[in-house]
Amino acid sequence: MNIKPFAVEEWMNAWETGARYNIAETCVNSLSVDELFELTGEDQEAFLREFCSKRLTYGQIEGHPGFKEGVCGLYRSIKPEHVIPLHGASGANHHVFYSLVNPGERVISIMPAYQQLYSIPESLHADVKILKLKKENDYLPDLDELESLAMPGTKLICINNPNNPTGALMSREMLLRIADIARKADAFVLCDEVYRHLSQEDGWCDSMADLYEKGISVSSMSKVFSLAGLRLGWIACRDKDVIRQCLSHRDYNLISCGMFDEALSDAALRHSGKLLERSRGIVRENLAVLDAWVQKEGHISYVKPKAGTTALLFYDLDIPSYEFCSQMYQNTGAFVTPGDCFEEPGCMRIGYACSRQELEQGLAAVSEYILMKTKRNIRSGNL
Repeated sequence: MNIKPFAVEEWMNAWETGARYNIAETCVNSLSVDELFELTGEDQEAFLREFCSKRLTYGQIEGHPGFKEGVCGLYRSIKPEHVIPLHGASGANHHVFYSLVNPGERVISIMPAYQQLYSIPESLHADVKILKLKKENDYLPDLDELESLAMPGTKLICINNPNNPTGALMSREMLLRIADIARKADAFVLCDEVYRHLSQEDGWCDSMADLYEKGISVSSMSKVFSLAGLRLGWIACRDKDVIRQCLSHRDYNLISCGMFDEALSDAALRHSGKLLERSRGIVRENLAVLDAWVQKEGHISYVKPKAGTTALLFYDLDIPSYEFCSQMYQNTGAFVTPGDCFEEPGCMRIGYACSRQELEQGLAAVSEYILMKTKRNIRSGNL
């Protein structure tokens, strides 16, 4: 299978380890196992004693019952039989395409978004149509354009809500209209929802799996719940044929998820409210920090995120984003992601859900680099 290099992941792999200020990370500030048990109030000794007595078999092939019940608590209509555990949300996204999409079938994907949503179906020789999200529309999809692309027989419409990298958030009304468009075309809707519930305003965050009978929700324990090291995600879908096909294909490439991953996730999701409260507190406080910095940093502009952990920051310097980000890293230790990883030039993606101290220090380093570049440009007559 030929597939394009995964730009954002290759960038993260190459640069993340040595960063002084990692403001590229997209997970909410990660938890240790000790911190998880302290936050939830679960009995850590009892958990470990019980788990350590188990034989390390394949475990529950279709998923730990407690974990699946915990996932159901994040939706309004999803039942345990609608949940398939997989290896992170990245594994879940890949599995949907692998299980459902055949060569020549139409797949509509938004851009910018996580590259899986368009590069994997392209590699499967699907008829991929790109719906470009525009800055002037606050990075929300043009639904008239979507309707024109969604010809009868379209197999899959792929969206990301909240959006990575922009932080745009589709309303319930917009999701319902997307469902109507998909219904007319008899298409599935795959919604990557790994940042769902991380809104800047209080209220329920709707899922496509609840709103549309052929909606497929993908999420994980990584971003919202700060437990990326567990590498555990899931597909949630009420369509019996999707579940059947995904389970059938899962026998070939997974069999089951890790016993420890599912057991610890079960313990975490029994207290999902506490974890969500922590995560929302971090993203709301830190977005206020980011917004104040953007307002005073004259060379930076952005569309303020409505949800999630990421934002695209546009700069007014005449320098490609890969060069901008690599030079800044080498000069200051500030680590961000080039916008060109998402085919968005002249900008960088920032992850603002780290610790407040790291965010403030990282933003100060970005300002330091911008000041250095502008002084050089003034001396050379380029500004």
